[in-house]
Amino acid sequence: MNKHMREPMTPTREQAEDALRLLRSWAGDAAPEEVADLDPLLSRLVPGAVQSNYPALARAYPEDFAVDDSYRASMPDLQNGPSSLIRGAKAQIQHVGISNFRLPIRFHTRDNGDLTLETSVTGTVSLEAEKKGINMSRIMRTFYGYAEETFSFDVMIKALDAYITDLESFDARIQMRFSFPMKIESLRSGLSGYQYYDIALEVVERDGVRQKIVHLDYVYSSTCPCSLELSEHARQFRGQLATPHSQRSVARLSAVIAPDTPILWFEDLVELARSAVPTETQVMVKREDEQAFAELNAANPIFVEDAARLFTQALEADQRIGDFRVVASHQESLHSHDAVSVLTRGPTFESTSLDPRLFASLFHVG
Repeated sequence: MNKHMREPMTPTREQAEDALRLLRSWAGDAAPEEVADLDPLLSRLVPGAVQSNYPALARAYPEDFAVDDSYRASMPDLQNGPSSLIRGAKAQIQHVGISNFRLPIRFHTRDNGDLTLETSVTGTVSLEAEKKGINMSRIMRTFYGYAEETFSFDVMIKALDAYITDLESFDARIQMRFSFPMKIESLRSGLSGYQYYDIALEVVERDGVRQKIVHLDYVYSSTCPCSLELSEHARQFRGQLATPHSQRSVARLSAVIAPDTPILWFEDLVELARSAVPTETQVMVKREDEQAFAELNAANPIFVEDAARLFTQALEADQRIGDFRVVASHQESLHSHDAVSVLTRGPTFESTSLDPRLFASLFHVG
C-alpha cells in the first residue's frame, strides 16, 4: 500500500495570532530565565519586560575615561587586518588618502616676506593589492609634523618621504591649494588692489620618479577678433554703432618644475601669464582705467586657440619649466556654450581622456 506524504499546512493569520497570544501569556508568567532558555527573542514579545539577555549599557558620556596601552591594544583595527578581509578585487590602488583637510600654512614670497594662507591639502599614497587599507589619520598627523615650517617644495618632499615611510607605501602624492594675493596697480588711475590667484602645488612620487608641479588659474578678458572686425565693418560701411563681444576667460597653467633650476616664484608664474595675455581682469577701476581696458582688449583680440599658443610660447621660453599643460576656457557672452582648448608638452600631462568636469572647474565667480 502506497503512503502519500501529506504536505505541511500553512497556518492562517488567525492561527498565528492565537499562537502569539499563547506565547505572550506564557512568557508573562514565566521567569526571565525560562523565557531566555526557550528563545531569547521571546522577551521582546512581552510589553514592558526587561530583556535579560541584553546588557545594561551606560548612556552618559564618560568624561573621566582614559585610554591606556592595554585598552588601545584591545581595540579592533580592520584597516590593518589580513587580506582575507578585502572586499572586491585584490587590486593595487594608485591613490588612497584624505582630500581637503585645511590648515593655515606659511609661504615665502619673492620679496622676502611671509604670508600665512588657509590651505587645502590632499594627501594620498598607493596601496598594495594584498593590503586591506591604510590608517587615514596618519595622513593628517604626518603632515601636521611639518605644518609650522615655512612651506616650499623642499618641505613638501620631506612630508612626502614621511608618508611613504609611515604608511609603508611605494608611491605618494601631496597637493596643496590656496588663494595667493598680489597687489596689482590699475592701468591709468594709480590705484591698486589685491588680486587673488588660485594656485596649487603638487609633489608626486611614482615608480621611483619624483616631480614637483605647480598649477595657476589666470583670469583674463578675451575679445573675439571676428566680432571686433564685424563691429568695425558695421561702423565703416553702414555708420552703425556696434560692439565686439568679450568675456571673462580662464587659463589653467600646469607646469613641472625642471630639476636644478632657480626658484619659480608664484609671482613669476603670474607675470609669465600676464606677459603672454595682458588683458587680465582688473581690481580697482576708475573711468580712465575702464577706457584703458577697452583699448587694451582692442589691441589684444584673442581666440581660445591663440590663448593656448601664447601661453605655450611663454612657458617654453622659461628654463625653469619642463612638461606643461594649458587649459583655456572662454566663457562666451555671444554663445550659450564656451570655447575651450587644451595644449600639452611632454608625457606628464598627456591624456586620452579628459575629466568630465575639467572645463566646469574653470569658472571663477566674484
